[in-house]
Amino acid sequence: MVDSRVPSPITNSQMIVMKLLSFSLLSFLFTTAIATETPKEPLITRIAFGSCANQSAPQPIWDAINEFDPQVFVWLGDNIYGDIRKPNRVIGKERTIGPWRNSPRFVPSSEEEMKSRYAKAKANPGYSRLQRKTRVIGTWDDHDYGLNDAGKEFDRKVINQKLMLDFLDEPLDSPRRKQAGVYASYTFGPPNKNVKVIVLDTRYHRDPLRSDGSFLGDTQWEWLEKELRGPRSEITIIGSSVQVISNLSATTGPLFYMESWGRFPKERKRLFQLIEATKRNGVVFISGDVHFGEITRYDCAVGYPLYDVTSSGLVQSVEKVFPRPLRVIVRLLFWYTPTTMRVINGNCRYRSCTYGQQNFGAISIDWNANPATIRLEVRDVNGVTVLGTNVSLSTLQPQGLKDSTTKGKSQRYCTLEVDLPGTVRYRLAVLIYFIISVLAMALLGLIVGTVLTITACVHKCKLD
Repeated sequence: MVDSRVPSPITNSQMIVMKLLSFSLLSFLFTTAIATETPKEPLITRIAFGSCANQSAPQPIWDAINEFDPQVFVWLGDNIYGDIRKPNRVIGKERTIGPWRNSPRFVPSSEEEMKSRYAKAKANPGYSRLQRKTRVIGTWDDHDYGLNDAGKEFDRKVINQKLMLDFLDEPLDSPRRKQAGVYASYTFGPPNKNVKVIVLDTRYHRDPLRSDGSFLGDTQWEWLEKELRGPRSEITIIGSSVQVISNLSATTGPLFYMESWGRFPKERKRLFQLIEATKRNGVVFISGDVHFGEITRYDCAVGYPLYDVTSSGLVQSVEKVFPRPLRVIVRLLFWYTPTTMRVINGNCRYRSCTYGQQNFGAISIDWNANPATIRLEVRDVNGVTVLGTNVSLSTLQPQGLKDSTTKGKSQRYCTLEVDLPGTVRYRLAVLIYFIISVLAMALLGLIVGTVLTITACVHKCKLD
């Protein structure tokens, strides 16, 4: 038997119900898709950084930084001056300088005093305005660590780490509050236009100066290797409180020495080898500490040029300690000091291509250029560029160079300061000692001439 039943036609009411159900289902799926979509990361095009901001001095430079309108600001240390500096005394009961020194020039301040100084820095109107619109991150150097030139031996580093992280508004559950040291990493921007920022801690685990021991400590080295082997980023900015590329101490000694990675040559070589081994392209260093600005470059370490933009300081500066008429002498000495790494071009305000007045660092990224380019700058208190260079991202990847000093000697930006001939390396010291000798002889001649004149006058008076 054949079933002769025919499906009954769909009524209008059934059709309406089906349409309503379909519309409701589509609306639900669309709403769910929007709710679960990851918010798009903003494109990073402007990063500012700085160091050496004495909280007790005027800080007009924040106006220029706010005008630059960075999306990220990186503190590179000496964010406050937390230690206490004693007066310079050569003689007396408490001598702080000279061969007979019996008392340290710097001593740590109390926890309450550190809190007070951080509060004063944070309350600065210009900095407060920056904080409201900009992501602020950073590390520390010696004066906010708690003591000038201090390393792992400093016994107040644990409590001072808490105070520093409070200053940066670090969340209470942040891993930085549980680890030994303030190192951290951040990734900004959308896929294929990532900017990774790594800030190192060059204090907490550092061995004594002149030891050529460890700079970062084993734990931080392991963490850094993990970060460099991690997800790819178009640009990797590594923030160090002290200079990475430049080693001016090699050419200013024995007159004076500055802290830098160059004074720990094994550790600096290890850093370069790690960047090369992890095949990390697009690395740029930023640094502070030295109270002047400069841009340096080293071409023979990882197969592509490594740049280090030094900005120091937001307040403290080398020219500030000299009367205005003598500042030209400081600039001449900068020009005369041998350097093999400094970028010298037409974008420098002074011939030495250093800047010894208040400054901040600025990085501008042009993603629309083909290839993308980075503008590295040091800007003055008015926001005007005093040092600058343009770098194509395509050049920050291996170009066939090798990490060899033999090949490097025939290339620019490949000779280390310690490898300079002695007559060049120590010419600043020779000049200063020569000037001191001439002045000493002139003073001695003046004294002898005065004595002879007085003796002659006395003899003449007796004869009369």
